[in-house]
Amino acid sequence: MAVVSILVLTTVFVVIYINYKAEYDRINKESSTGKTIVALNEVNQLLENIEAGQSSQDISVVQTKLDTVIDTLRSKDIVTAENNMSFIIIMYVVSLILVLITFVVIYVLILRPFQKLESFAGEIATGNLDKDLKYERVNMFGEFTWAFDHMRREIKKARQCEQEAIENNKTVIATLSHDIKTPIASIRAYSEALSDNMDSTPERRQRYIDVITKKCDEVTKITNDMFIHSLHDLDKLVIKKEDVEIHDVINETVNSMIGDRSDVCLGEIKEATIKKADAGRIAQVIENLINNSRKYAKTEISINTEILENDKEYCLTIQDKGPGISPEDMPFIFQKFYRGKNHGEEPGAGLGLFIVKYIMEQMDGRVNLVNEDGLRCELYFKM
Repeated sequence: MAVVSILVLTTVFVVIYINYKAEYDRINKESSTGKTIVALNEVNQLLENIEAGQSSQDISVVQTKLDTVIDTLRSKDIVTAENNMSFIIIMYVVSLILVLITFVVIYVLILRPFQKLESFAGEIATGNLDKDLKYERVNMFGEFTWAFDHMRREIKKARQCEQEAIENNKTVIATLSHDIKTPIASIRAYSEALSDNMDSTPERRQRYIDVITKKCDEVTKITNDMFIHSLHDLDKLVIKKEDVEIHDVINETVNSMIGDRSDVCLGEIKEATIKKADAGRIAQVIENLINNSRKYAKTEISINTEILENDKEYCLTIQDKGPGISPEDMPFIFQKFYRGKNHGEEPGAGLGLFIVKYIMEQMDGRVNLVNEDGLRCELYFKM
């Protein structure tokens, strides 16, 4: 646009100057022509007077007039030549200036942006994604350079996500190796004790078997969490959307976990049908929360339900009497791999609450944690 404007202004200037020069030459020509005609008329009159014998002037006067005419014509030619030379010089200077201005404008608006893009592309090719590309929206290449810089930001974001995924996988492997090692060692120790007939009484034998079973459950829990984590990363975690009689799911899940233990108090479970839910995933959420309470609180666990908001929402609460979650941990407690300060030496990958929240959101539900007389976990399902 700027180049076109310069060319238009140059054309207008040249046209105006040519018109001015033509008018100036015309006026000079008319003036000099008039003087020449007057001088020639005077010479002609003198010659006629001499021939008629009516003038006493001699031929020198005529010669003087002729010299005047010749000088006038010569001066006219000289002025014309000088004017033409001045015009040529002025046009040359003006053209040179306009060419320089045009070159500067083309360089600033076209060549330099392309040089920046070339340098920017070279930096991107070498893996330097921190160098930003400055651009101006008003520039004719503003949108183009903005697109390049936007591409850089997206590539950088993708690289960061990729690096984060790699670090997460390293954390998963390290955590899995650490957390599985302890129960596996216990299983091996008690298995060797059974193999060496160290179970001298039926009670001790049963205790060994119970410990092995418990440690197997811990390993199963860890591997299940890791499996769900991998499915989540691949967006392949299947959630069946169907009507679920949630009271049946709660009763079956809790009763199967109680067994011979007396640490779970099952309160009144209200009957209700949950829309677009997965019974298996609900059971998994309940198991996860009860296991968390058993692991960290080690107190009695009470389970109750409530129907809220004019039969539109079903609330399941799981309450323990433990220390709860510290306020500084609460904002991050649902993040992947995050473990609160009160986890002690208990094994875990920091995936339990992350999985609970993810599953609840996939079923259009929500989860809330409250530090009140321990820790209360509230699960809300749409009816």
